[in-house]
Amino acid sequence: MSTLGTRKTILITGAAGFVGSSMADRQLDAGHIVHGIDNMITGSKSNIQRLQRRANFHFDEIDINDASALLRVQRAHYDEIYHFACPTGVPNIRTYGEEMMRTCSTGTENVLRIARQLDATFLYTSSAEMYGDPDVFPQIESYNGNVDPVGARSSYEEGKRFGETLVRLYNEKYNVKAKIVRIFNSYGPNMSKSDTRLIPNTFGNIKADKSIVIYGDGNQTRTHLYITDLLTGLETVMAKGDCASPYNVGGNKQLTINQLVSALGGVLGRKIPVEYREHYIEDHRGREPDISKVMELGWQITTDLASGLAEMCREYGIATGARVNEKQPLSKGRATWSNGALHGSQTEGEPSFG
Repeated sequence: MSTLGTRKTILITGAAGFVGSSMADRQLDAGHIVHGIDNMITGSKSNIQRLQRRANFHFDEIDINDASALLRVQRAHYDEIYHFACPTGVPNIRTYGEEMMRTCSTGTENVLRIARQLDATFLYTSSAEMYGDPDVFPQIESYNGNVDPVGARSSYEEGKRFGETLVRLYNEKYNVKAKIVRIFNSYGPNMSKSDTRLIPNTFGNIKADKSIVIYGDGNQTRTHLYITDLLTGLETVMAKGDCASPYNVGGNKQLTINQLVSALGGVLGRKIPVEYREHYIEDHRGREPDISKVMELGWQITTDLASGLAEMCREYGIATGARVNEKQPLSKGRATWSNGALHGSQTEGEPSFG
């Protein structure tokens, strides 16, 4: 892992975003030099301002789709490139669909060319969205997905799939040391307060004493991974993963959206008011990654949902009213609820709470 190696110079695209800025902090903490770039269409200025107070961080506002602007980047030397750049989130599909497709194609190839020129190890952050609306659970990396190429979500889904194809091509044709991680739902500090995705939007509404808005009936399922575990997964694949071979990195326990809200209510020690609305875009029924492949590299989940949500409460200045019970781990798979508590057969690494 990076904390045990020699000092590196690392390029991070999408450095103003949630995951990009968090990775920049992680690499700076490890003593590395970080060059962050972002075009700031969805990035957070506060993330960059925080990073710019740190030694060994440099930032350029650059659109990776502009090859001429990237000439500044090509003059440097990088050991590793973490490629996070791309607008994310279902609410952004309508607004930034064209930018998503361009960034996953032209932008990704531009950054791959830099990796080729500089002989840098490259990590492409793909997404669980490449599986579309899956009919196989859990989703293993060999599953090709169920994607509508002209559907409402296709700009992001097909964009990420095309980006993976570029990674494979550059590895096979040009011997670029290029890795792929498919990120599932993640959360943690440094998410934009204006982010309309479920967890940051939920905390924003709680802070403002508003009801939580759930689109649909709330029975669609997702898994949730805390940011520190995601960053460790990305570093693990960067260091040990096979080139051009995708790895799922995500939580290993399905929760319905309703169960997630109940879990948050358990952390807060009170019931949370909910308002249900018709979804503004077609939604997918569920997501659940098979994470056995990345676990074979030594990665594991270390932060349970209760602890992660409690940390988010501290980030938003919201008082909590529950304790974490670290002696009752949760099961892998779908959780169940009774008497206001989360239950499941035991497995290592997923503490429950009550």
